[in-house]
Amino acid sequence: MKDEMKRKSAKRVDIVTMKLVKESSIFYKERSVRSPEDGYQLMKLFLADKDREHFIVASLDTKNQPVSINVCHIGSLNASIVHPREVMKSAILSNAASIIVGHNHPSGLPEPSKEDIEVTRGLAEAGKIIGIDVLDHIIVGDESFISLKEKGYI
Repeated sequence: MKDEMKRKSAKRVDIVTMKLVKESSIFYKERSVRSPEDGYQLMKLFLADKDREHFIVASLDTKNQPVSINVCHIGSLNASIVHPREVMKSAILSNAASIIVGHNHPSGLPEPSKEDIEVTRGLAEAGKIIGIDVLDHIIVGDESFISLKEKGYI
C-alpha cells in the first residue's frame, strides 16, 4: 500500500479567479423594480422575439435596481433545464441582494408548467439558504406575462 502511494504523482490544482464580463447593456427607464409589471417590462426588453426559451436572471441591488442580466440557459422550443447553482452564480458575482428570474414561452402563452413551478420553489429555497431573495419568476408571452409570485408560488 505504501509503495502504491509513493508511485502516484501529485495532483495539479489550478488557481483561478472569477469575474463577470460585460457583453452589452440595455436601458431600463424605471430604474428600479417595484412590481411584477416592472419585472415584466425589464424581462420583455431582453426576451422579446426569442425563438427558443431563454431563462434569465436579473440581479438587483438593495434598492431593487437591476445591476445585471445573465442568460442562465437557452432551451429548446418549449423546454429549458435550470439548476439553482447556475442561477445563483451570476447573482453572487453581481453582489445581488435579490433576483428576479424569467423566461419566455415562444408559443406566446405564458401559462406556467409544473416544471416552472418546481424550479421556482427550488430557487426560492436556495436563495433563502445563501441570502439572496428570489422576488419573482416572470413568464413572458406575446404581450402578456404571468408572475409566479402573484400566483402564490413564491
